[in-house]
Order: sequence, then structure tokens, then C-alpha cells
Amino acid sequence: MSGTGARGWGFADDRGVELEAPGRPARVVAYVRAGAALLDLGVTPVAVYGSGHDGAEPDPAKDGGLAAAGVPYLGPGRGLDEERLRALRPDLVVDVTYDGKSPYALDEEPAGRVGVPLAALSVGNDLTLAAIIGRFGELAAALGAPDPVPGGGALEAAEAAVRAAAAAAGAGCRVLALSGGGAVQVHLARPEAWPELARLAGLGVRLLDPGPGPGANWLTTGWERALDLAPALVLYDSRAHASPPEGPGRLPEGAALVPWNPEIPPSPAAYARFFRSLAAVLAR
Repeated sequence: MSGTGARGWGFADDRGVELEAPGRPARVVAYVRAGAALLDLGVTPVAVYGSGHDGAEPDPAKDGGLAAAGVPYLGPGRGLDEERLRALRPDLVVDVTYDGKSPYALDEEPAGRVGVPLAALSVGNDLTLAAIIGRFGELAAALGAPDPVPGGGALEAAEAAVRAAAAAAGAGCRVLALSGGGAVQVHLARPEAWPELARLAGLGVRLLDPGPGPGANWLTTGWERALDLAPALVLYDSRAHASPPEGPGRLPEGAALVPWNPEIPPSPAAYARFFRSLAAVLAR
């Protein structure tokens, strides 16, 4: 069930949980990634919270347009005070899930004690990027967002720009996605584990696999491995907790750098911005 009818409001999240409310939720509290996506789609949250990676202040890389819209940030979700959540009088909490079982950034118990339903939408590699964006569009529509979904044409144009730029750059433009873990350590992304990276590969971008080793989403290793892979372009984790990739012996000299937020808001507009920035560098 999705939307509002004679029996009230309902929505099935990506854990298979059937959520119900007497009427369409008007006051939404969300994980910052989900909240930024909803804002792009026409639904403004009353507040957002962060993950365990986040601090007391919002991460600019993850904030999207939330700060400009005046949406309050509550700090990390695991430390969210139950009374503070209750004071916001939420009708719905929106989180993400990577395993299809549990919300990522907020324990269910506080929401349950406040008596508010919690929707968790998948952002893992069990869905394609288009499917992930589509599910957020469905939730936004159920919450009263305008139709059609904003930004769809922009994403199509950005994907076309990536396809053209990747074809012009050719096989020699080797692209590596990574998250800096300090002066010694780096986390190298496995492209198939990230829906947006898998989509870029489908558009012709030559993404490098870091090779065998532990880790489903990342291979954690030394910077020398990144150097050995000889990327011509690096997508680097731009979130506040990741260290910058610049430094002696970390990357090949002259490698182009493009910021990448592994928690891009799942909206057409947000992914269009990222794809356009990559296309512009590929086209140089």
C-alpha cells in the first residue's frame, strides 16, 4: 500500500514493513542523506540527523540544500535524545538501509517509543541506481511531492554527457574511486558495490577494481596500491571524516581529482550534479 486513501496513509518500505498513519505525514524527520533527497524532490523535512561518521555539526558534503532551506541538524542519530525527537512531533522518520533489514543511522527503538513509523529505503547494491532513485520518488509522491519528479531530465542529460565524454576519453582514462583513511591507509572502492559507480561503468567509464582481498564495498590497503593501479582520474571521498588524497606517493603525478560523496542524496538532481562534474573532467 502506498499513498493516502479511505483507510489513511500507507507505504511499504524496503524492509517489507507496511507503514500506516491516520493521514499523510506532514512532519518528517530523516537521516541527512534521505532528507536531502526528499528536499530535492519537493518534501522539506522538519529536521535531519547524521550517522556514526558524523559529528555535532552537519557535513557540508552530505548536506545538499538542507542548510540553505533552514532544516535543523540534530547530530548523529545513534545519540539522538528521545525527548528531542518527541518535541519535534514527527509523523514519520525516514532512514536508509544497506542490508534490507535494519535502518542505517537510527535505532528503531527511539522512534517506536515516540510512536512514529520509520521508513527505511534501500541504497545498497541490491538495487540499480535508477531503482533507488525511483523508490525515493515513490516515497516523496506518497508524501505529497509534485509530479513529475524534479530533475529527471537533468539526470538524463548528465548521463548522456558522461557517455560522450567517456567515449572520447577512451580506454586510457582509468578511474579509481577511493576514501582516504589517513597518511598510511586508503579504502579503494569496489565499483560493483556502489550503484552510482556501477551506473558509470554502464555509461562507459573505465572504473578500476582494486583486486582480491577482504571487504565487500572497499579494499582497505596502503596508498601504494592506489599508486600501482595508475589511475588517470580519481573519485575521492569528499565527506568530512575522509582524509584528502593529496600527499607524496599516494597517487600518480597528474591524476585528475573529482570529489565523490558515497552518500549522494538519492535524487535525480543530486546525481545529475555529480555526473556533470565527472563529465566535465573526462572531457578535458
